[in-house]
Amino acid sequence: MTEKVVAAPLWRKLWPLYVLVLALVLAWHFGLFDYLSLETLQAQQADLRAFVSEHFIAAITIFVLTYALITIVMMPGALWVTISGGLLFGLLGGALLTITGATLGASVLFFVARTSIGQTLHERAGPFMQRLEKGFAESPLSFMFAMRLMPVVPFAVANIAPALLGARYRDFFISTALGIVPGVIAYTWVGVSVGSSLDPAATEDLLDLVGNFLPAFAALGVASLIPVIYKKLFSRAASGL
Repeated sequence: MTEKVVAAPLWRKLWPLYVLVLALVLAWHFGLFDYLSLETLQAQQADLRAFVSEHFIAAITIFVLTYALITIVMMPGALWVTISGGLLFGLLGGALLTITGATLGASVLFFVARTSIGQTLHERAGPFMQRLEKGFAESPLSFMFAMRLMPVVPFAVANIAPALLGARYRDFFISTALGIVPGVIAYTWVGVSVGSSLDPAATEDLLDLVGNFLPAFAALGVASLIPVIYKKLFSRAASGL
């Protein structure tokens, strides 16, 4: 006699969401959102730079894990962490650490979405997932790159949707680590410019200030053009977004 398998109730399947909500509530309760701002960066930049200088390994570990946590709980303020990476670790170091932290956090969300919660979310998404499935089926990797590059797709959606669509982790990892590079470099460069502007020796007048930020603004301009170029070159991959 075959035993009937009883499906777990919906409230039990959604346990990963409870963890994320709890993390957000705790972050709000302890005022973590208040630290993710330009004001805090300006006020604490000297102490932060001293900490990086004296405890470099600990600093990069904390930075990567902080970025991963912010990504996992979808906490606002990741932009300021990216900028602080440029200020504290330079363009190359800040960009690499940000990409590492963001990819780590995105990977956690990807695997969470592959648990029992994934099927539930897929069913609840309905027409939205059906629209994505068509573009994904034609070219999964190109479609995931489009999700990363198109500004209309929130970062959290680009982390979760591929798992619901059945993407391979290898493709997800590649599209995440490479797809976020343009934006990360641009905003990390802003952090480098902020750091230069806070140094009185490097900013004696308005011309110096403009010179500090000119490369960052150029990088932001290039980053904003990449989605347009990608959409023209790979119109089919981006058509479903």
